[in-house]
Amino acid sequence: QVQLGESGGGLVQAGGSLRLSCSASGRTTISTYSMGWFRQAPGKEREFVARISRYATNTDYADSVKGRFTISRDNAKNTVYLQMNSLKSEDTAVYLCAAATSYRDAQTQPTYWGQGTQVTVSS
Repeated sequence: QVQLGESGGGLVQAGGSLRLSCSASGRTTISTYSMGWFRQAPGKEREFVARISRYATNTDYADSVKGRFTISRDNAKNTVYLQMNSLKSEDTAVYLCAAATSYRDAQTQPTYWGQGTQVTVSS
């Protein structure tokens, strides 16, 4: 069982920055997985934000966050990050990390999910 836990969410003013972390616990080794970040705003469907391949050779972003968000990973620390800059009110959502057995599935159908962390951007 892969256990993922997000942290780093909070309340920030528009234009500010946050860095989210997703750590794997137990015997999980995240280098086994491609990883993704998703978000879900109230009343909206969950949407893809970013993904990263197992050894960070490939990354991909939703158009809405390109140039503002950066996904990275430190396999030695068993952690994936999402650096979010120039935040907008429309970025307000619960952010979830996910693990997938393929880079493609990290965007479309991850297998394992964290519980999420709330990000609120005030305008």
